[in-house]
Amino acid sequence: MAILQQAQGLIGIALILAVAWAFSENRRAMPGWRWIAGALVMQLAIALAFVRVPLVWRGVEAINRGVSAIEQATLAGSSYMFGYLGGAELPFVLKPGVAPPMVIAFQVLPLIIVFSALTALFWHWGVLRWLVNGLSWVLRRTLGVTGVVGLNAGANIFLGVVEAPLIVRSWCATMSRSELFAVMVLSMANISGALLVLYATTLAPILPDAVGHMIVASFLSLPAAILIARMMVPAGEGEADSDAVEPEVHYDDTMDAILRGTTEGVQLVLAVIGTIIVIFALVNLTDQILAAAPLVDGAPVTLRRLFGWLFAPFMWAIGVPWGEAGAAGALMGTKTILNEYVAYLQFAQVPPGTFSPRSALIVTYALCSVANLASVGLLVTTIGTLAPARRREAAQLGMKSWVAGNLASGMCGAIIGLVTFPA
Repeated sequence: MAILQQAQGLIGIALILAVAWAFSENRRAMPGWRWIAGALVMQLAIALAFVRVPLVWRGVEAINRGVSAIEQATLAGSSYMFGYLGGAELPFVLKPGVAPPMVIAFQVLPLIIVFSALTALFWHWGVLRWLVNGLSWVLRRTLGVTGVVGLNAGANIFLGVVEAPLIVRSWCATMSRSELFAVMVLSMANISGALLVLYATTLAPILPDAVGHMIVASFLSLPAAILIARMMVPAGEGEADSDAVEPEVHYDDTMDAILRGTTEGVQLVLAVIGTIIVIFALVNLTDQILAAAPLVDGAPVTLRRLFGWLFAPFMWAIGVPWGEAGAAGALMGTKTILNEYVAYLQFAQVPPGTFSPRSALIVTYALCSVANLASVGLLVTTIGTLAPARRREAAQLGMKSWVAGNLASGMCGAIIGLVTFPA
């Protein structure tokens, strides 16, 4: 039984490849099966190296400790600014058994601001530029991507759906259709460093080493996104060039980096707050409307239950047992249609025992991307602003990149399920 459960994710991988093939614009120009197999082997190697090699995982744990230090430092700033709402000592005594209040807007979201400023600072100092160029070199040598795609892929480990395309802004008007689609899918299939810390902090109470797993998911998503993108919009002639290109984000000095990074972080926090308020309101409104429908199995129909029924087969295919697939499908539906942070918030609140440890990991990796409908509009607007002549083409590729981003994150979940043994 354990062996069958272990191999279950192979069904999901085959299904994902079949969907990518079905959506392909030119099946004759698709990469050969040897290249596809190589991309899958690369993902398995990354997963095994991070999850099964103690030395590598200890390196990830060191990063986890660094993130904990950033959290503590952020709490010092938020508690000074917002008092007990931001994490300072309470001015009153709680009733027995009542937990201290957790105000997400004042205690969790400020992490985005601090991490955004640190990202800009390390970019200006050259640390992140070196890492991005290194990742670009590896992807160009292993998967044969062009310099533009490789650079953008490396940047997506640290930057978000809007910031990452800015790294290659000069090439947006001239890159090929397949390169443009790869850039869009890479943005959809990953999360920025600031959101990584936010999501990991949200899951920390229920998922040990949440930061480490988010980091692994970010690296896994790169070959997964490139694989799906190349299958759906294959490269044409004249795209064999793999020369390196230089990133285009620059800061005047250290203070400029800190101030601009802080400003971008504040804007992102406000966007997150607004998005969460609106989504929760829309979900509640939808549930009120669905309450008029007849009961199903003695319970009212809700948007969460609908998502569960719709996405349960997909979550089962990537490795989640059928008894847990309904709950996993509800989270995947929330992430895909609405917002991944809302899905992680719901994930953190599921009753104990809903998921086995292995299923929790699969769900964590499958949710780890920004491929939702709101991000489609944001990404198309960004590309259209950088290259106005390609706005219509970006709009045509928008929904396809949404499908590809979700397929890539689902593949990451299936891969991690293959290397994580059932208890």
